[in-house]
Amino acid sequence: MDSEEFPLPLSRLANERLHAMVPGGAHTYAKGDDQYPENLAPVISHGQGAHVWDIDGNRYLEYGSGLRSVSLGHAHPRVIEAVRRELDRGSNFVRPSVVEVEAAERFLATVPTAEMVKFAKNGSDATTAAVRLARAVTGRPRVAVCDDHPFFSVDDWFIGTTPMAAGIPAATTDLTVAFPYGDLPVTEELLTRHQGEVACLILEPATHTEPPPGYLKGLRDLADRHGCVLVFDEMITGLRWSEAGAQGLYGVVPDLSTFGKALGNGFAVSALAGRRDLMERGGLRHSGDRVFLLSTTHGAETHSLAAAMAVLTTYVEEGITARLHALGERLAAGVRDAADSMGVGDHLVVRGRASNLVFATLDGNLQPSQQYRTLFLRRLIAGGILAPSFVVSSALDDADIDRTVEVVAQACAVYRKALDAGDPTPWLAGRPVKPVFRRLA
Repeated sequence: MDSEEFPLPLSRLANERLHAMVPGGAHTYAKGDDQYPENLAPVISHGQGAHVWDIDGNRYLEYGSGLRSVSLGHAHPRVIEAVRRELDRGSNFVRPSVVEVEAAERFLATVPTAEMVKFAKNGSDATTAAVRLARAVTGRPRVAVCDDHPFFSVDDWFIGTTPMAAGIPAATTDLTVAFPYGDLPVTEELLTRHQGEVACLILEPATHTEPPPGYLKGLRDLADRHGCVLVFDEMITGLRWSEAGAQGLYGVVPDLSTFGKALGNGFAVSALAGRRDLMERGGLRHSGDRVFLLSTTHGAETHSLAAAMAVLTTYVEEGITARLHALGERLAAGVRDAADSMGVGDHLVVRGRASNLVFATLDGNLQPSQQYRTLFLRRLIAGGILAPSFVVSSALDDADIDRTVEVVAQACAVYRKALDAGDPTPWLAGRPVKPVFRRLA
């Protein structure tokens, strides 16, 4: 790959074709070409393990694969074998398949803090189902979301709180309130101010920071004291923190939890899990009002549930979570050393649990900078590294990590030049990358 010209003619043409037919040019905003340097958004041909190839023939080491969903690497043999076994047996029927029984048993054996589970296809449906269920069982209208976490659902109750709130009535958004991560007194004040109105507290139990000591238990106590449902969004923490998610690692049991992303290794499957007495309100064995919990035509596609079972088995039998942590620790140490050696250790900051690393790019005043992020991403792509984050997959090996650190060091050398010049613009070769959530295109 030419380190100066970055020729991606076929990808550029494909991106234009996408924008002509698909709003935003991608089916997930986080995959949009506005998230990459101008004219440097490769369109992927295929992937194998930790590598992907674009349609221009360039090979990349990939991080954050499938927005954290492909944690075992692309086309993982155990997952593909399980999927292929089901494809010739039919994918969807007029009644439940035996695969639904087996998948539920496997999930609940892996996440023993849950008593029932219902599968769906995406995270948004699962989290919205949790919110609806919490409102039904409490009879309360308000939802309290943790404002330190960037995304919970595409549905109105959450998206209405973001800068992309067009088309969402204020009456819906007004029912969503926010609490800060790690601050129990402020959260208790919120619950007291809206006494008897908050149906649930929903949060990612951990993301870029570890929960403060006693925080999750304190939140559990607050929810019990104020009569609201505690919901853990484990889309990211599920499997990456432990096989049983953050609840399994920290020992705090939510009322409801949602899983996805790594659960299918790229195949579409998510899960809502939790207490039997709550979950059964969406079933047939209770005497209360029925809750339309989750009812999706494709929620029980056999091959996706087979993929989930293979993923859960692989994680447990092969110690995948521990491997992700080891790879992430090696990467974080290498990146920090490279940044320090180039004099940008205060500006390129690696954060998060080792299995879920992200990076921040700071300017000369140590403020977050999309321009410096653009510069950094541009140099990574030039070196064959596709890394909107540093989230690892288990398909990486030590040589891949070492190669990544080499490219990071080269990028940091350019970063230092831009800082010394006081202006990164000459190194951007186009507009800067943009945040996903913004009011105007």
